[in-house]
Amino acid sequence: MMPLPGRFLTSCMTRYNGAGLLIDCGEGTQVALRKRGFSCHDIDTILITHTHGDHVSGIPGLLLSMGNAERTEPVTIIGPKGTAAVVSALCIIAPDLPFEIRFIELTKAAESVERPQYTVEAFRVNHGVVCYGYSIVIRRQGRFIPEKAAANAVPMSCWNRLQKGQTIEENGVTYTPDMILGPERRGLKLTYCTDSRPAASITAGAADADLFICEGMYGEPGTEQKAKEHRHMTFIEAATIAKDANVREMWLTHYSPSLVHPEQFVERAREIFPNTVASRDGQFVDLCFDEE
Repeated sequence: MMPLPGRFLTSCMTRYNGAGLLIDCGEGTQVALRKRGFSCHDIDTILITHTHGDHVSGIPGLLLSMGNAERTEPVTIIGPKGTAAVVSALCIIAPDLPFEIRFIELTKAAESVERPQYTVEAFRVNHGVVCYGYSIVIRRQGRFIPEKAAANAVPMSCWNRLQKGQTIEENGVTYTPDMILGPERRGLKLTYCTDSRPAASITAGAADADLFICEGMYGEPGTEQKAKEHRHMTFIEAATIAKDANVREMWLTHYSPSLVHPEQFVERAREIFPNTVASRDGQFVDLCFDEE
C-alpha cells in the first residue's frame, strides 16, 4: 500500500496468446514491467479493483507509454461504478492518446465480462469502498474425436471451423461443436483479490483456482484487530480462504509498509494452507493446462 525500496505499488499482469491484461496499476507499474522485460503495448484490458490511489496512480503514465509505443487499438478498462470518472480525471495529464479507452463499470455483486481470449469474473468484496476481486478464466474445449464426427456424419470440411467453436449450416443440416468434440476439459483460472476482509464471495470466486493471489496486509501475531479496523486481512485469514476454496497455490501480496520481511511470518499460514507463498516484486509463473 506504500512504496518501499524494492517494492512497487499494486499491480498484476497476465499474458495469454498475445493478449495482455493488467489488474490495478499502482505507481511504478510500468517500471516494474520494464524490469521484467514486458512491453505495455499489448495490454488491451485493465481491471481496477477499486479507485484508491495506490491502485490507480500509475494509469496516466502507463497510457502515455502505450501511446508512445504507437498503440492504436482500443483499451478496455473494467472497474466499479465511478471508474470512468476517476480515470478520465487522471488522464487530464495524458491528453491526446492515439487509442480509444472503453469503460465497463460494474454494479452487481457478481458479473462476468467476455473478452476474446478469456472470461473475466468479477465479485464484490468487503472493503471501505466498493471493491472487486477478479478471476481470469480460460476455458478449454473438449478433445476432437474423429469417430464421433464420423458417427454424426459431419463433413470433414466443417471440422476445423467446428473446433473453433462455430456453428455451421450446410445443405440444410446444422452442425455444432459438440458433434465432434468430447467433454470440456479443465482450463486455467487465476483469482486476484486485494483490499478486503474475508468474505464468502472471495471463497466462491476463487474456487478451484490454479493460482490465488490474495492480500496479506498483516503477518505478525497480534495484528488481527488492526486488520479488522482497516478492512484488510491477515496471512492466517488468507490461508483459510485458500484452503476452503480448494486452490492449488496462493501468493500473498499487498503487505503493510511495516511488514518489511513477510517471508518471516509465512510458516504460520502454511500450517493452514501448505502451498502459500510470500510473493515479492517481479514474481512470475507459467500456468499450463493439465496434461492428459
